Amino acid sequence: MYISYDYYRVFFYVAKYRSFTQAANALLNNQPNITRTVKKLENELGCSLFIRSNRGVRLTPEGERLYAHIQIAVEQIQAGEEELSLGKGLKSGAVSIGASEVALRTFLLPVLKEYRLHYPNVKLRIANNTTPQAIAALKANAAEIALVTTPTGELKSLQAKTVKEIREVAVCGPAFSEYRGKQVSLAELTKLPVISLGKHTKTYELYSGWFLKHGLEFKPDIEAATADQILPMVKNNLGIGFVPREFLEGEEETAVIRLKLKEQIPPRSVCLIKRADQTLSVAAKELERMILRHKA
Repeated sequence: MYISYDYYRVFFYVAKYRSFTQAANALLNNQPNITRTVKKLENELGCSLFIRSNRGVRLTPEGERLYAHIQIAVEQIQAGEEELSLGKGLKSGAVSIGASEVALRTFLLPVLKEYRLHYPNVKLRIANNTTPQAIAALKANAAEIALVTTPTGELKSLQAKTVKEIREVAVCGPAFSEYRGKQVSLAELTKLPVISLGKHTKTYELYSGWFLKHGLEFKPDIEAATADQILPMVKNNLGIGFVPREFLEGEEETAVIRLKLKEQIPPRSVCLIKRADQTLSVAAKELERMILRHKA
């Protein structure tokens, strides 16, 4: 029996997404063509492969058995194609990345440097987003992958992998030197000017929840637009800020004072996020591989 590989490829995507429409989108085709191809395959095999309903499609027992074999075959073929593409050095292509400021500075930049060194002809489109913005870009197909900090909120159709744990510290400028070396409580911090990211960010949500856990209200005096604005404001004595330890590398103790807090700041993570229902491009897959290799 000879049946075109294209038939099986269409079957694979319909079975994978449980949807003729999503399969058509993934294959850059239209739904009527996908439906006709599946019907031809069913006629060739002499059995029904899908059960259709208002909720979508699901595999018949025969379809389940076929998919178990076809999935392996198609994924192996795709892996071979990608290996050949990588063997050519990824001479073209582009990767769209959504990255939060903290994720970019504490983890992603060295990875991008290495990626650029190996694949100079691949274009990198990097959007400096908040975590919610990066997740929204993924859902809207405006980015292939995102590197963001927790908390991420509900991800639903997205997959997340932790690639690095980060710790933040409370810092102040010389004007607050009386607190150097002393243990400071959150209750005392509420009496001092505090600098934070805005209410639309997950960072604000994290610190607001932390203060609330200790029976206190989080009321920043200054709301910065981006994470990299906090440290310069701290150094100019505008208030107390919370920044990742990595932001303090090379900073003199006389300019930036690390406070010893009585309560421990909640830990955070840098996460790699991608769509669960969409295959990454070859260029994006190679970037993902490098990111996971650098995983701390």
